[in-house]
Amino acid sequence: MSGSEPRLRVEGRACVLRGDDIDTDRIIPARFMRVVTFDGLGEHLFEDDRSQAKGDHPIDDERFAGAEILIVGRNFGCGSSREHAPQALMRRGFHAFVGASFAEIFFGNCVSLGLPCATLSEAALAEVMDSVELEPTQEIVLDVASRTLTHRGGTIPVEIPDGAHTQLVEGTWNATAVLLEAGEAIDATAARLPYVQGF
Repeated sequence: MSGSEPRLRVEGRACVLRGDDIDTDRIIPARFMRVVTFDGLGEHLFEDDRSQAKGDHPIDDERFAGAEILIVGRNFGCGSSREHAPQALMRRGFHAFVGASFAEIFFGNCVSLGLPCATLSEAALAEVMDSVELEPTQEIVLDVASRTLTHRGGTIPVEIPDGAHTQLVEGTWNATAVLLEAGEAIDATAARLPYVQGF
């Protein structure tokens, strides 16, 4: 049973977003959540922060254009448990996140979309941030399977919790797809349960 495609590695350019405790309301302000689908959320990623920065925000920095990996600080994604936050990030083109730590619900919402969140020590994170800012065109490789991150300074270990690691590598991160694949087994179990009969 697979459910979805495995997420073994993410490679591409990176974008550095410095700062700790960046909450989901900053990632995608609440007024943009009054939608039926998640389409278009990427356009409003960090809308208020970018407006206040008047073009001087990492998301608007041409050096990071086309980045697929977002490098962040501590407690990224804290605050409201809105799934719109990882949806907006994904629809802006980000496929993985590397930081000092992630809010638990944000982390879970990312895994359910197949978006890896890897953590580093603060010293290693500072090194990666400096490396990317010094050479934004370099390709970063987050190897989910081996739990390593490679940048111009070398290859370093990252932390991905075992449960999330297994889901990403085995392709079982999409709970709905896993459930649908188990349709026959679910029907067979339901047929054996007397209280399900007649529904």
